Amino acid sequence: MVGGFVFDVAGGSISWLSKKQSTVTTSSVEAEYIASANTTKKAVWLHTLLQELDYLQTVAIVIHADNQACIALANNPVSYFCAKHIDIWHHFICNHVKQGEAKLHYVPTKDMLADIFTKALPCEAFEKFHAQLGVLNCF
Repeated sequence: MVGGFVFDVAGGSISWLSKKQSTVTTSSVEAEYIASANTTKKAVWLHTLLQELDYLQTVAIVIHADNQACIALANNPVSYFCAKHIDIWHHFICNHVKQGEAKLHYVPTKDMLADIFTKALPCEAFEKFHAQLGVLNCF
């Protein structure tokens, strides 16, 4: 699976990534959970950087996910059978959700901006996400 993210601060994209996951997963829930955990790691790093630049954040970091089971797993990892296959270091996201530092928010797949980095899209979706990123056409 290819995972990706884009971080937005004050209406502008400041960081993005598209990368093949190095961990083999057995379900889409597990794959999305691992991608969300990796995104949370980057979000915490950016949060720390912004604090050092005196850009204080007063609300939890919002991580968008298009898998509702992944969100439920991040909020309560004990209740899911599939969680026993996930390495401990991927539960990093749970600690930040519990502490109120991160919050997973459901976004339907058709509105998932990070998909522009992770999959082939129909022209209409590509143009929509392209505009949301604020990327200008050079031609």
